Amino acid sequence: MDKQELNTALKQKKIINEGKLATLEKELAQAKNSSPWEDFLVEKKVINETDLLNLKSGLLAVPVVDLTALQIPQEVLNLVPEPIAHRHKVISFAKTGDLLSLAMADPTDLQIKEFMQKKTGMKIKPFLIGRTSLDFGLSKYHSSLEKEIKHLFTPISQPLTAKPEGLSADDSLKKMAEEVPVIRVVDTLLEYAVFEKASDIHIEPQENALTVRYRIDGVLHDVMTLPKVIQAGIVARIKVLSNLKIDERRLPQDGRFKIEKDGYKFSLRVSTIPIFDGEKVVIRLLDESAKAQTLEELGFEKESFEIITRNVKKPHGMLLVTGPTGSGKSTTLYTLLSMLNTKSVNISTIEDPVEYRIVGANQMQVNPKIGLTFDVGLRALLRQDPNIIMIGEIRDRETAEEAVHAAMTGHIVFSTLHTNTAAGALPRLLDIGVEPYLIASTVNAVLAQRLVRVICKDCQAAASLDDAAIEALSKEFHLEKLLPVLVRVGLTTAKTKSINELKFYKGQGCDKCSHTGYKGRLGIHEILEVTPTVAEMIMAHKSANEIQDQGEKEGMVLMWQDGFLKALKGITTIDEIVRVSKE
Repeated sequence: MDKQELNTALKQKKIINEGKLATLEKELAQAKNSSPWEDFLVEKKVINETDLLNLKSGLLAVPVVDLTALQIPQEVLNLVPEPIAHRHKVISFAKTGDLLSLAMADPTDLQIKEFMQKKTGMKIKPFLIGRTSLDFGLSKYHSSLEKEIKHLFTPISQPLTAKPEGLSADDSLKKMAEEVPVIRVVDTLLEYAVFEKASDIHIEPQENALTVRYRIDGVLHDVMTLPKVIQAGIVARIKVLSNLKIDERRLPQDGRFKIEKDGYKFSLRVSTIPIFDGEKVVIRLLDESAKAQTLEELGFEKESFEIITRNVKKPHGMLLVTGPTGSGKSTTLYTLLSMLNTKSVNISTIEDPVEYRIVGANQMQVNPKIGLTFDVGLRALLRQDPNIIMIGEIRDRETAEEAVHAAMTGHIVFSTLHTNTAAGALPRLLDIGVEPYLIASTVNAVLAQRLVRVICKDCQAAASLDDAAIEALSKEFHLEKLLPVLVRVGLTTAKTKSINELKFYKGQGCDKCSHTGYKGRLGIHEILEVTPTVAEMIMAHKSANEIQDQGEKEGMVLMWQDGFLKALKGITTIDEIVRVSKE
């Protein structure tokens, strides 16, 4: 529930006064591993858990339930998948006709109620639940799942090298993959990953257990721990789905499969590697039903938007996007292609792999096993009369030379490079072996980007910078360069003398964002236009730092400065800018 509403109720009941509240809020803000506000109040013995529940129950008009005093039917418990129960603190405990009773730490969570209503086809009756009762309900999942698995998986409780009598190793693994509990667990993991908007699923064998983690908004979160006995079955099930060799456990393998259900359609890329305790599996989720976003939705500020729009409308030339793996380069390129995708142009791409389908574009996937590399595919594409070409990545001299020649001969070319800054891409092309005059005459602009987490709107609060924080930031960034940029874009005035006069924001953590303070991600960017001056510097083999300095003189906003712009607008936090700038 709303923190302010709770505080008001506590003061009205004379449980706490204004001065004590202010002291506790300050103490919580200074704590390194801060708890949710309600837990902190209980921890500090301001109020006990029972009284807090009763207070919230009256304010929310939702009854309290104690699960420790109930017998929960297993089929009712399993209506809420275990990962969702853990992350969103919700337990289904009773079913009467078409009415499902749901114990919730946050009975106001409409997203979960709608999800459960859609999943079960039943009406939802919410109940309020406390931590002790919740922990009891969650413990029922693990014990029941472990019992069920041990009962049905007696043959695979032997070492992996052992074979059930009468079955080959391959047949034994296939049989495991078809068992109902394994199918249920894998389906649950995939369903929950889609629900949580996870980008990756990590299934990691430990010595005595199997750990599952999801990457959500760029950060890994523990989801559940499964019994070791189910490890072989889960890996086999995923291998069957992705058409991999089931009995090959010594070599890395790559595959893919698709899931389509309830209006969503995902392509899943699977990678397995042998590690000490078994095979680790990582699944990348790609939403095929996602609509192409606009540049504004990706986080481009007005100046950046104008620079990109100006450069993609040129009749030929190259635009490069740089950044580390997972920084959103492909999403930006797909957005640019969608902007230019009309019936009057021929768009051709060569990618590794094809991540999203673009209606009307000709998308080719590289296959080095048969000799279809980026440079070979690109030469073939140039014979297909393209207007716009997208190359997944420039990795070597051959691909780079083909790309710049395509840009010289009247094509618009998009591609990516692995460099940390926009200015660093130009010397990188020189290092690969491309002639300076080709780079200077073909590259129109270079975009560098990172993804930062967005502050949760439900628990956003103002946060100022103290002297210690500013001193720490000054070691990371040239802060004296920041204020002129803020003045230029209209976020402050020339009267501002220091950034500690500015107001920033943070997320306090709530049930809507699983107490992380963040929900969703957005890009921070820097764009270097290749002006005549920059082109001369490329010809003179100038360093990345010298080129960047020139870009700044011509009005280029650096990536960390773009991050500060978004922090001032309440989109992200200073901590996020520091985190991604170190990548």
